[in-house]
Amino acid sequence: EFEIGELMIINDHINTFPEHPLRGKNYNELGTRFPDMSKAYDPELIAKAKEIAAKHNIRVKEGVYLGTQGPTFETPAEYKYFRIVAADAVGMSTVPEVIVAVHANMRVFGMSIITDLGVEGKIVEVTHEEVQQVANSVQPKMALIMRELISSL
Repeated sequence: EFEIGELMIINDHINTFPEHPLRGKNYNELGTRFPDMSKAYDPELIAKAKEIAAKHNIRVKEGVYLGTQGPTFETPAEYKYFRIVAADAVGMSTVPEVIVAVHANMRVFGMSIITDLGVEGKIVEVTHEEVQQVANSVQPKMALIMRELISSL
């Protein structure tokens, strides 16, 4: 249901990174060994961001973000698999940072720009430059939401 250039508020994620960011020695002063990830994305921040978007007539949707290692774009088979496991968007960032933030007991809000479609029948060859161009064109809307969200805290 997403279109290129839309904003997606991340309400959950799927971690496919081969190396977990919390692997290794844990320092209790930084966070618990096994942080609960059941509400990694703060519901209150999501609600505030949706209110801000509505106030400015900015269309946003919520969805599940799947983090991949990269630096390659996905194959059609990978896109199909990601849909099967309930991902709405795919990217090469965000997930490790969110895991570390939750580990440190921080409130988390995440947003992604849909820059290409991994939907069967809509998959086209894409370049990094095209992805950046879409992201740059939508970035002002995302920045507006983020600025107002931070100001509301």
